[in-house]
Amino acid sequence: MCTVAVSFDPSSEIPLLALAVRDELLVRPWEAPAAHWPRHPGLLGGIDLVAGGTWLAVDPAARRAAFVLNGRGRLAPEHGRRSRGDLPLPAAAGLPIPDDLAAFDPFYLITAGLSGAVMVSWDGATRAETALAEGLTVVVNSGVDPAEPRAARLLDALRAAGRPDPAHGWGTWLELAAGEGVDRQDPRALILRHTFGDDLRYGSSSVTLLALGPDLVRYDFAAVPDEPGPVTLTRIV
Repeated sequence: MCTVAVSFDPSSEIPLLALAVRDELLVRPWEAPAAHWPRHPGLLGGIDLVAGGTWLAVDPAARRAAFVLNGRGRLAPEHGRRSRGDLPLPAAAGLPIPDDLAAFDPFYLITAGLSGAVMVSWDGATRAETALAEGLTVVVNSGVDPAEPRAARLLDALRAAGRPDPAHGWGTWLELAAGEGVDRQDPRALILRHTFGDDLRYGSSSVTLLALGPDLVRYDFAAVPDEPGPVTLTRIV
């Protein structure tokens, strides 16, 4: 399960804030955010070294970002299947994603900027596009699902924390991004660790905190350590 929390306030000097956690098999190789894609020279993001795409892409100049989460539904045919990591790159670059999504497994693709956020969902049969409401929205692998334990807890915590001022730091959002002391196998946990069999581990591999405003772009990233504790953010922009 991945999680993306979007806070959009058009009246704020920094309208768009996001907290994003990537969950994946922990043996799957990746590299930290950088300009990895020559065909998209303005984009920054972490690269998945298996398929070459990304889970989160940011265009700092355009004040635009795109996030992809796995969805639920009918899987694409194995022959000709495309990686969902291909989708954030054109979305963050302001380019259209394919009209025909049949080659992709189910997903949620969120494209966000100064004017708001839009989510494209695909369940293997039906494509839908939804503008996210002003305020807080949490998206998980079941979509915008406030009853899902992880989403419900994160929504409550973010509402209690209020919006930080990223020009001066992330405040309580940093504690939330570190997992806030919740056991990593708790279904409410933002930061996960699960072991299947003897050594197949799945969990949260990275955390991103992102702010987009007319006069500020802040893109902070951290790899999630194996042991619970504070995360050490690296500022990408």
